[in-house]
Amino acid sequence: MTTRFEGTAEYVATDDLTIAVNAAVTLERPLLVKGEPGTGKTELARQVAGALGLDMIEWNIKSTTRAQQGLYEYDAVSRLRDSQLGDERVHDVGNYIKKGKLWQAFESERKTVLLIDEIDKADIEFPNDLLQELDKMEFHVYETGETIKARQRPIVIITSNNEKELPDAFLRRCFFHYIRFPNETTMRKIVEVHHPGIKEALLTTALTQFYEIRDTAGLKKKPSTSEVLDWLKLLLAEDLTPEDLKRDGANALPKLHGALLKNEQDVHLFERLAFMARGQR
Repeated sequence: MTTRFEGTAEYVATDDLTIAVNAAVTLERPLLVKGEPGTGKTELARQVAGALGLDMIEWNIKSTTRAQQGLYEYDAVSRLRDSQLGDERVHDVGNYIKKGKLWQAFESERKTVLLIDEIDKADIEFPNDLLQELDKMEFHVYETGETIKARQRPIVIITSNNEKELPDAFLRRCFFHYIRFPNETTMRKIVEVHHPGIKEALLTTALTQFYEIRDTAGLKKKPSTSEVLDWLKLLLAEDLTPEDLKRDGANALPKLHGALLKNEQDVHLFERLAFMARGQR
């Protein structure tokens, strides 16, 4: 089993990203990864686990998620109901404790990759509520009186879409990396992984158009890496040529634009650009 992450055949990792992953592993600190949606933050954790030969435990955060759920949940209602029914299970409180993702990672005999995905979706206090557990790699179960300590310190990867600021105390305990949106050179490598052998003329035309769309002033949601890959898949399926992709003032919307533009405001923006271009003729 390798102990360093160097990227994989399925995932193009830039030099600064591989340095960040290995630094976090060496420091035994959580790796906090920020970046635009669709830049491969979640997939990074899966690829790190695969490259290092480790199991992965994934904790997907929602707006209603509480930090305690990552440790364990005690079902007092079920225990009360069972006691009223005379169920023998009530004598063992452990029957009513559901292990959370951190508990699963801590009790694993093998080292794991623990992904805490989209931490910024939760309440602002959520990161602070996990400080001690991620720092000391242990927590106390009050109902049973036991202390759960990590048998093998997991590699913790935390993703954020930057929807809200994270507390300073939490940030101090993390190794931070921002995944910049890929430039065209890196994007070509990513495309080659997903669509090997794509014709150069089509790729050049498509990527030129893609970056022009991303740079359009007033765009509400810029298309991401995952969206350009979907778009290219459709272009290949429809067997379109570079000539088919050409846009003029009368038709500012890109071909199969539903793969790239994900809200009506951006579609209307390109329609207005077309209208203005026609008026200037």
